[in-house]
Amino acid sequence: MSTRRSLLLGALVASAVTLASGAAVAAPPPGPAGNAPFTFAVIGDIPYGAAKIARFPKDVDQINADPDVQFVDHLGDIKDGSSVCSDQYFAQIKAQFDRFADPLVYTPGDNEWTDCHRTNNGAYNPLERLAAVRKVFFPQPGKTLGQKSVGVAADGPEFVENVSYERAGVGFAALHMVGSNDDLAPWTGIGKTAPTPEQVAENQRRTADVLRLIDRTFDQAAASKEKAVALLMQADMFDPTVPNPQPSDYSAFRPIVQRIADRSAAFGGPVYLFNGDSHVYNADRPLAPGSSWLAFYGARPAANLQRVTVDGSGNANDYLKVVVRPSDPAPLQWTRVPFTG
Repeated sequence: MSTRRSLLLGALVASAVTLASGAAVAAPPPGPAGNAPFTFAVIGDIPYGAAKIARFPKDVDQINADPDVQFVDHLGDIKDGSSVCSDQYFAQIKAQFDRFADPLVYTPGDNEWTDCHRTNNGAYNPLERLAAVRKVFFPQPGKTLGQKSVGVAADGPEFVENVSYERAGVGFAALHMVGSNDDLAPWTGIGKTAPTPEQVAENQRRTADVLRLIDRTFDQAAASKEKAVALLMQADMFDPTVPNPQPSDYSAFRPIVQRIADRSAAFGGPVYLFNGDSHVYNADRPLAPGSSWLAFYGARPAANLQRVTVDGSGNANDYLKVVVRPSDPAPLQWTRVPFTG
C-alpha cells in the first residue's frame, strides 16, 4: 500500500471513530494569522412578521455588501411566536441563509421548535420540529451554511448545531440554549400541563452537551493562549426587561450560568456572550460583583464576562458589526449598523 493511501486510510478511520464517539466531527479551521482584524455580523430574532419576512432578502444583501464582514452569526428565532412552524417556512428561510456570501453559523431559537406546540403555531410536537430544524438547517455536520461554507467543530451525531471555531485569537462557541426556560415550559398547546418525560430527557442531554462544549472551548482557549472567548446563544438568561424574574422560569439556565461563571473567572481574559430573545439591544456585565443575578443563579462573580443582546423582532432594524482586534485589551468592539432596505 502506498504512503499516500495509508495516510488517507488512517484519516478515514480516525474520522469514523470520531463520529461514532459523538465527539466533535470536524476540526475548526485556523483563523486569520497574527494580529489581523476579523469582522463578523450578528443578527437574531429575525425575520418576524410579513413585513420583515419580505424585507429579509434585502437585509441579507446589505450584509453581503459590507466589505468588512467575513462571517455571520444568526442567534435563532427565524420566525415570530404566533406563526406556523411549517416545513415550507423552514425551507424559505434556509434559501435565504444559503444566499449569505460569507460563512453563516446559526443556533436555533425557541420559536422554531420549543414553542411550536402552540395552536397558532400548528400544535406540533416540539421534538418533531427540533428534528426538522436539524434536518433542514444542518445538512452537513461540521460545515457552516452560506456560499463560502467552512469547517467548524460540530458535536455529533445528535447535537450538530453545537459548534465551535477559532478566529483571530478568539475561541467561539454557538450553544443551543433557547427561551421558554430552554424547553422546560409545559407544552400547553397540545394539552400538557407539566414537562413530559421526553421533554425533560431532551433538555438534560442537550444541557450536558452544552456544558461539555463550554468546557472544551475554554480548555482550548487556555491551551492556545487565545485572547478571548465568545459564546453565542438565543436565550437571554439575564433579561433586564423582566422586573421580577421567577426562578421557576429560569431553572434550566442555572447549570449553564454557573459553568460560564466558573470558566470565565478561571480564564481571566475577556469573555463575551451574545444573545437574542429579549429583542432590545443591551450591553452589560450580568455576573459582575454586586449583580443580583449572582444570588439568583448561585454563581460566582465573573467581572470579565460582557453580555450583548442584539435587536430583534420589531426592533430588528440593524445588524451588530463586531470587529476583533487581537492586540487590543478589549479585543471585541461593535457597532449597530441600520438596515436600509
